[in-house]
Amino acid sequence: MIPNLVGAGLIVIGAGLGLGKIGGSAMEAIARQPEAASKIQTAMIIIGALLEGLAFGALLLGK
Repeated sequence: MIPNLVGAGLIVIGAGLGLGKIGGSAMEAIARQPEAASKIQTAMIIIGALLEGLAFGALLLGK
């Protein structure tokens, strides 16, 4: 039980770091090319949703 919780915690921490990296990189890209903001934002939302789903699944399977 404990190793499952540790693994799930590591996945959630990794997903949080990944979401932060995606957000920061997207803001930097939008600052460099404002005309591409909608495409960058769409890609950021899709990747963020996939990462969030992964973290949520890890929490459910860790129990």
